[in-house]
Amino acid sequence: MNWFNYYGLSIVALFMIPNIIFAVRNKAAFENAYKNKYLKLFEQIGRYGCFILMIFNIPYTYFNFWFENALIAYLTINYGLLAVYLITWAFFTKIEVISRSLILSIVPSLIFIASGIVLAYIPLIVFSITFAICHISLSYKNATLSKNNDEEKSDEN
Repeated sequence: MNWFNYYGLSIVALFMIPNIIFAVRNKAAFENAYKNKYLKLFEQIGRYGCFILMIFNIPYTYFNFWFENALIAYLTINYGLLAVYLITWAFFTKIEVISRSLILSIVPSLIFIASGIVLAYIPLIVFSITFAICHISLSYKNATLSKNNDEEKSDEN
């Protein structure tokens, strides 16, 4: 694999499709109920670092597929997790809010971490761990606050 990772590009592109559709349909849905500027900042740094490093291989920072059949493992793990992610998006209205938020934050984190490990790509591993910690925390906090707000509104009615 050279400096450009076509597999990583396809994973990121497929990963972004439901997010873009959701963002266009629900512009206000990305407002965080949980306000923590540092957590959000590091989540975004981790997110964009992962996106860039999934697509571009920086020379001397990754070791390519470092074990036999690593490409098969890379594709199987990533496209399997991507399928779980897309299926969750497709049926997201049938899953409880907190569970849905956790699934939709843990799965991409696992995609990035697994990619970094299989490629022995140290910067991707660092960015993916940063993203995972921040994204899962923010998703859980936002879902919890959203659920509590919904319960309070239903109690008032």
